[in-house]
Amino acid sequence: MKQFLPLFFCLCPFHAISQKGLPAGFSYVRDSIPDIVIEMRYCGDNNFIGQPIEGYNEAVCIASNEAISALKNVQQELNTKGYGLKIFDAYRPQKAVDQFVRWARKLDDTLMKQQYYPEVKKRHLFKEGYISSRSGHSRGSTVDLTLVYLEGKHKGKEVDMGSPYDFFGKISWPASDLINEKEKKHRTLLRDAMLRHGFRPLYTEWWHFTLRNEPYPNTYFEFEVE
Repeated sequence: MKQFLPLFFCLCPFHAISQKGLPAGFSYVRDSIPDIVIEMRYCGDNNFIGQPIEGYNEAVCIASNEAISALKNVQQELNTKGYGLKIFDAYRPQKAVDQFVRWARKLDDTLMKQQYYPEVKKRHLFKEGYISSRSGHSRGSTVDLTLVYLEGKHKGKEVDMGSPYDFFGKISWPASDLINEKEKKHRTLLRDAMLRHGFRPLYTEWWHFTLRNEPYPNTYFEFEVE
């Protein structure tokens, strides 16, 4: 969850609206990449809080047009190797981030601890960078994703990355030495494809990537996912 903040930022609840009802410059990912797999974790209760997150009204995936264009190129490259992308989160409303912060301060709420942060003390989530008051996701060009198989007996299933999505711990660091060689190979496959098409990784989360030349680097949006 760790994010590096720009020197200046702004919250923008008001923004020009496109014909689709989204702010200008944003689109639904599946409109451009119809074969991409989407599982919006924060729209349901399978997440580190254990309940649907504020601002996620529908299980749809939204991102900046530039990020979507780059993701389409990643998908096309991976398809030639027998893999595809699965997205867990992309654009994230600021109100969702605010909920994460409130939750992190309620130290007695540990419903999902065993599944998502068994070795991390909740009171350390801020200090260790898992929770922050600002997220690159709210700028619209950050995505959380993994790989799925396109063929064979595992067709449609997630590729083993060595740790689950949103697992808080050093095993989720891309360069972790706590995983085996096959899992490292899978992480490298995803990382290299994302790098080639303009994304930068996060050193603490193998699933997290941000478009290098993101169109709204200092803007944190508040419109809801619907």
